[in-house]
Amino acid sequence: MSRVAGVDPGTVSFDVCALDDGEITLERSFRTADVGADPDLLVNALVDHGPFELVLGPAGYGLPLVPVEQVGERELALMLLVREDEPHGRMGVGGMRSIVRALMASGLPIVFAPGAIHLPTIPPYRKWNRIDLGTADKVASAALCIADQAKRLDVDFAETSFVMLELGGAFSAALAVDAGRIVDGLGGSSGPIGARACGALDAEVAYLLGGALSKRTVFSGGALDPRGELDLAEVRSREGWLALQEGAVKAALALTASAPAAREILVAGRLAQAPGMIEALGAGLAHVAPVRIAAGLAAARGAAMLADGLVGGRYAALVERLGVRDASGSVLDHLRVEGADRIRLR
Repeated sequence: MSRVAGVDPGTVSFDVCALDDGEITLERSFRTADVGADPDLLVNALVDHGPFELVLGPAGYGLPLVPVEQVGERELALMLLVREDEPHGRMGVGGMRSIVRALMASGLPIVFAPGAIHLPTIPPYRKWNRIDLGTADKVASAALCIADQAKRLDVDFAETSFVMLELGGAFSAALAVDAGRIVDGLGGSSGPIGARACGALDAEVAYLLGGALSKRTVFSGGALDPRGELDLAEVRSREGWLALQEGAVKAALALTASAPAAREILVAGRLAQAPGMIEALGAGLAHVAPVRIAAGLAAARGAAMLADGLVGGRYAALVERLGVRDASGSVLDHLRVEGADRIRLR
């Protein structure tokens, strides 16, 4: 039997899933603010449920399957992408640096998995001038969706095809899966507008912001409430609600260029559960494919499935199909714009 776990580092919650021989034995959520203030909440939950053969840790923008003992300052910087002129405190995903450090010190057998841009299944030209084609947790969500679709439709992993929309508590992202492989993506910071986050930023806006452009900017400007509050019962009539829905529809339509035979549109994330969301997306995408909701804590479950596959468990074929073992490079490799060399040097 294999005992493994996966962690999903969300803006609103940190989710944990553990599998014994492929079966779920633990699913638990923590408020991100609480874990940022006390990372031991997360660490102790994992340690108490162990021992594990492998834990897929919270990797941010991702690393090409790097074990915890090989993670230093460079690897931390590539996972978090925080400029040196900004504080490394509780910004973005609730003190991610301190959380990762606590996990590194825990003695757990952790590996940090790739984001979409590290995967060989996405053609290089689709990576040009991109960093965020989908963070490591989005890859994990896609893994869950592949396994789910294969089981429901009684097909092999290689026969799965869909566009995944992940509508989180802050960001919205989308991935294209064709023949059981991730072939394209629009990450949360380069995709449609999110609940709390602006999504893809007009380059002229970035230029005019100049030195005022910060991580705080990336996590601002969302569709539902400029203060970051999410009271879904009160917002459905606002223009922000329409912006969120239409942005998700446009992202799904755009990615059908890369997955033209999509069997379904699968929706994961916190806002997938919002009243009327699936119906609204279904109306906008009915001519493309059926819209369905992904099960449970998709990213945490998917992360645990990837961990299981990496140790040769039930989901080994899923890991091989996704090309996770062949992930390579860094999130900065495909930048072609003026100044990219200075970013890489730094």
